[in-house]
Amino acid sequence: MTTVGALYHLAEACPKGVAFIKGETVWPYERLAAEVDQLAHGLVRHGVGKGDRVALHLANGPELITAYYACFRVGAIAAPLNIRFKASELSSLLQRLQPSLYIGQVDLYSQVALIDSSVLAANRRFVVGGAVEDICAQPWTKLFADVVGEPVLAAPDLDAPAVLIATSGTTGRPKFVIHTALTLSNIANSFENWDLDGEQIAILALPMVHSSGLFNLLAYVRFGVPFILFERFEPDAILDAIERHGCTWVSALPVMFMALLEHQRVCPRNVDTLRTCLTAGDVCPPQLQDQFPSVFGVPLRSCWAAAEAVGSLTYGLESGPVSRIVKHAPVALVDDDDIPVPRGEVGEMVVRGPHVAIGYWAGPGLIEDAPKDGWFHTGDLMRQDEKDNLWFVSRKKDLIVRGGSKISPAEVEQVLRAGPAVQDAAVVGVPDVRLGQRVAGFVQLTNDAPSAILNEILAFAAARLADYKVPESLAIVDKIPRNNVGKIDRRALACIAHKSLEI
Repeated sequence: MTTVGALYHLAEACPKGVAFIKGETVWPYERLAAEVDQLAHGLVRHGVGKGDRVALHLANGPELITAYYACFRVGAIAAPLNIRFKASELSSLLQRLQPSLYIGQVDLYSQVALIDSSVLAANRRFVVGGAVEDICAQPWTKLFADVVGEPVLAAPDLDAPAVLIATSGTTGRPKFVIHTALTLSNIANSFENWDLDGEQIAILALPMVHSSGLFNLLAYVRFGVPFILFERFEPDAILDAIERHGCTWVSALPVMFMALLEHQRVCPRNVDTLRTCLTAGDVCPPQLQDQFPSVFGVPLRSCWAAAEAVGSLTYGLESGPVSRIVKHAPVALVDDDDIPVPRGEVGEMVVRGPHVAIGYWAGPGLIEDAPKDGWFHTGDLMRQDEKDNLWFVSRKKDLIVRGGSKISPAEVEQVLRAGPAVQDAAVVGVPDVRLGQRVAGFVQLTNDAPSAILNEILAFAAARLADYKVPESLAIVDKIPRNNVGKIDRRALACIAHKSLEI
């Protein structure tokens, strides 16, 4: 069943069933399907056809959900835009997308208002949430069409691009990951391996303009899971919602679960209904996993996921960056020559399957870096143990090589985070003429910690790590920089380290 088919099936089978709740407003499936239908016909009436890009510049809300499904309904390509990007960043993305139409939020529109009409046509801009002082921007309600008497919309091509998800861009210009209606459907189906079923009640606070939020949305609709929708991540509001609605399922980034743990300790809520808590997007600190059950009553499960592929691995049963291979999923660990490595040795994880993105968008009809023979190279270095668990070692591009010895940043960061007065930590490799690279460390300390504690932290690390892995410099930062999906921004840290070397 396609993602759109799942929505219309629910609207027919249980029209009054709760699709989601936003604030005090309950959205049943019949209302959501009706609005999707009206917007889909409206898009067609405004000249949007198969393969046309529709830029979606919206925070989490009913409008973004409706827009996604309307695009899928007519075969247009949904192109979500990062709501934290500024004008210059958005201009670059839009120049590459050349969207047929823009749907944006009123409080975000100022970042695209001055973009040239050759990139974003003046009469193709629609805003949600009120009027703006720009004659070019029209209310998005003008897009909605009365479907009475309208012809039935043709079914989209399952193998054609359906969504373009911009990568985080920490290594340079963001890429657009291409998913089709078919790959999206298979991703949604794969959530069954994470124990998702129709008996759950979920929280959706992950941004739906990113793969994490979008994939969760599609899975909830696929399995008929009602969810509580949040415009942004708010720990106290989420904890209140778990108590009020009896939520059972929470999927979030590690940094989000850290905040939920802190806020629950300060002001406990009744969270006895929780059954499944899953985290992905970055390495989950083992100490967070160790502390979580005593406060929330359930384990915090760590999962591997990527914008390009979700569905090959399920959550690990132990603390740490560990995953298990889904039954019959094609997964392999290979060396630089694509030769499988022996069990216990580190290799790059490659995956294939019907859930894997078809490549990266280079323009209409142009696909770059399509998976070779169907195999997607994840860029993640893993090690398989004797129980068939896969342990994350490092991002291939992040691996630090010091004097020929390979160092996993994740391993060093795990030790540093366990050190005295450390709230968060990160390490990067900095160039060195003699050794190739040295290890530079950064720590975010607890509020009352003195800077003199750095020596204690280094001594703590030295007692637990081989000498060559211990950071040769350790600096205090107000906050470990992270990108828009919660991953450590190693480029920003490398710049800080580089500047300190110049002084």
